[in-house]
Amino acid sequence: MFRRLLLALVLLAGAGSVHADVFRPAYLELRESGQDRYQVMWKVPVLGDTRLGVQVVFPDGTTQLTPPQRVFTGSAYVERWQVARAGGFAGQTLRIEGIERGVSDVIVRLERADGSSQVERLLPQRPQFVVLAASGAIEVAGSYLALGVQHILGGVDHLLFVLALLLIVRGGRRIFMTVTAFTVAHSITLVAATLGWLRIPAPPVEALIALSIVFVAAEAVRGLRGKPGLTARAPWVVAFSFGLLHGLGFASALAEVGLPQTAIPLALFTFNVGVEIGQLLFIAAVLAGRAALVHARMPLPQWVRVLPAYGIGTLAMFWVLERVTAF
Repeated sequence: MFRRLLLALVLLAGAGSVHADVFRPAYLELRESGQDRYQVMWKVPVLGDTRLGVQVVFPDGTTQLTPPQRVFTGSAYVERWQVARAGGFAGQTLRIEGIERGVSDVIVRLERADGSSQVERLLPQRPQFVVLAASGAIEVAGSYLALGVQHILGGVDHLLFVLALLLIVRGGRRIFMTVTAFTVAHSITLVAATLGWLRIPAPPVEALIALSIVFVAAEAVRGLRGKPGLTARAPWVVAFSFGLLHGLGFASALAEVGLPQTAIPLALFTFNVGVEIGQLLFIAAVLAGRAALVHARMPLPQWVRVLPAYGIGTLAMFWVLERVTAF
């Protein structure tokens, strides 16, 4: 029964989107460029080749200084222009119109002339926010902590990798060592890539992340058939090795939002903590479900037991092919 439920989760994830990582929000960047002037960058995902119908609504008194310059990147439309408003945006409300039509959320980043920034996540039920005069350490920490949690819980590929590991690893100590190894590894590459110490193109990394899921899913199938592989013998080694790749994926997501120049260490640390919190919440939910269903003592035939691993591996292999062809 537990494995049937896991398979259902996999199939639902695949049916919801052909993309592994559903964390593809629209992105609005406002950069203060002078007295009451702002550079605007508005990135809107596409559905096929159609731009999704979401627009930025600025407060009254805002003047558009330059016409939008539009570029189609293949996955989004990027528009850039300049605006001005007497007195600036501090204390004013910015709103996103049409967010309920096909966009799950909008990430907004406002960078002030002094290097400080404000980051907000807008949802259909809350499509607006008030621009703060300045962001203190608490606001920065809270914003990036929430972004970290949201990214890991919205990143289906990262969660399926962890889920595949949990299909193999048993015992509290082994699970703890495996999760710790994965955490240490992706924290290393997240920091290195975000700070510019390590530069690897995103498309190959995303393809290798999908391939890591295929590998662990195949190991799960082998183990369920009585032929345990490397992951069953030394799961922390596999988790650490592939965790380095997943950290690069987290860094790509963080690069979309950027870091406040006056609080880079704090923002980076709290984003990583948020990722860990989201990951632990997912692991706790899976282990609680497994414990409850094991307590029910319902015997399962072998073919049912291997279905979740096959489902994870099949979906991940589709992502490998999709990402490789997108190079």
